[in-house]
Amino acid sequence: MVNALLAAALAATSVPAVASTAPLRPDAEPALWVVNDRDTTIFLFGTFHALDGKSDWFNDEVQTAFASSDELVLETIVPDLARPRPIVQQRTPRGMSFAPSASFLASTRMAISAGQARGLNVAYGADAILREAAESSGKDVEGLESFDFQLNMFGRIPTNGADQSAARQDPGVKASMGQLMGQMQTAWNRGDPGIFAAMLDQMRTNSPETYKVMFTERNTHWAGWIANRLQRPGTVFVAVGTGHLVGRDSVQAKLAQLGVHSARIN
Repeated sequence: MVNALLAAALAATSVPAVASTAPLRPDAEPALWVVNDRDTTIFLFGTFHALDGKSDWFNDEVQTAFASSDELVLETIVPDLARPRPIVQQRTPRGMSFAPSASFLASTRMAISAGQARGLNVAYGADAILREAAESSGKDVEGLESFDFQLNMFGRIPTNGADQSAARQDPGVKASMGQLMGQMQTAWNRGDPGIFAAMLDQMRTNSPETYKVMFTERNTHWAGWIANRLQRPGTVFVAVGTGHLVGRDSVQAKLAQLGVHSARIN
């Protein structure tokens, strides 16, 4: 769930009569949605938390929407102990305080390791890129959840410790996970929700409580926040993991239940 940081744009070198030989990164079109009324616009951007930095996604509609926004809202604000942060607010849903699952933390470490083996790095991921850009331009940055809440949330997820421990010791599992993460990044680059929707359907069927904790409850809470935010004028760029903007329990679906319309704009 960790978020990532801004990949620097290619610097144009001025060499007389010689074209730049710097390789161009292929263009990407990750999904972007909008919710608005007469005096409020809220963009919904689905992020990928670790990327390889080889595609150019922070452009076109995404860049235009971000530039027009007064504030950036992420899932959470990941602490950075190396330097102080500017204006940061975080919200914690009430009544939830749990110890993090050791099994989840171990699985997360394996996922990070598998992604790194394929060149994925949170330092190139969309969330922190947006955060860095917002802070550099003086935009307010806010979290829908506190970091402690997001971490402790995983204490509510039931796990089969023996099965997961055995899986983590199987090198084939790590290789398969790395391959899947690569496929997910490719799908994200082209704004294709298919692989994310399939994974959510599988989770909802095989691990309904996990699905409820990670997606249904949080998407409902976030949709409520967005609906309430529409009551105040302004332009807001909300960036959350792509999985939260896909499927029958997506943030958009929860907004529709509240009578709030959303539309994809790219």
